[in-house]
Amino acid sequence: MPIGVPSVPYRLPGSQYERWIDIYTRLGQERIIFLGQEVTDGLANRIVAYMLYLDSDDPNKPIYLYINSPGGSVTAGLAIYDTMQYI
Repeated sequence: MPIGVPSVPYRLPGSQYERWIDIYTRLGQERIIFLGQEVTDGLANRIVAYMLYLDSDDPNKPIYLYINSPGGSVTAGLAIYDTMQYI
């Protein structure tokens, strides 16, 4: 039985109220990328674009990539790897 995407509480800076956002949005705010499915060309493009965005936003802050993947396209995986080496 799938549970969907988990939500977590988040308080905007300067706000006294919490709101619920999905876990992947919250991880992204902390510069954490989670790859938890088969690596396809489309997924690799999204991850590469996100890593490049985070690097352009602040090149001095680290980006964390956690991988829990059963495998997938070798060339797509190499695109992610090459981007990691570039940034």
